Amino acid sequence: MDIGDEHVPELQSLRQKVEYMLEKTFPGQKVSGRTFAELVKERGGSLSHSYFSNILAGKVTQPSEEILKALGLGFGVDWRFFKEESEVVGDVVAGLRFLAKRRTGEISGVAGRGVADDGLPPELLEFALSLLADAQAEQRPGGTGDAHPGS
Repeated sequence: MDIGDEHVPELQSLRQKVEYMLEKTFPGQKVSGRTFAELVKERGGSLSHSYFSNILAGKVTQPSEEILKALGLGFGVDWRFFKEESEVVGDVVAGLRFLAKRRTGEISGVAGRGVADDGLPPELLEFALSLLADAQAEQRPGGTGDAHPGS
């Protein structure tokens, strides 16, 4: 799969998707199963650290929809990313690339073109507002450049 000028590895198994999300969401960090399970809990979901470890070990390949939703909460992405043959994989990967470029300064602003009379879709509006919050956090004294816990 190609997104922009970068090639994305094929993300077919649940393990591959979770490993990819760990790498992209928490770059350079070692995130334990306990830490991730706590993050999911803080965001209103439920996932045991041992179950998360089993996903990373490749022992879990067909989790319930509830588990997929918990993964989505933990990583802050659409839970359907983790489904087999998901149609949102490209969207999630593109969003992560956009955020990375935004954080490095390669992208400094966002302009809406072709917005319909009824405005932006709720998901896009929420995403845009999260970018604004991140930018505001960066500008505050002592800002870390990241308004999301655990990232």
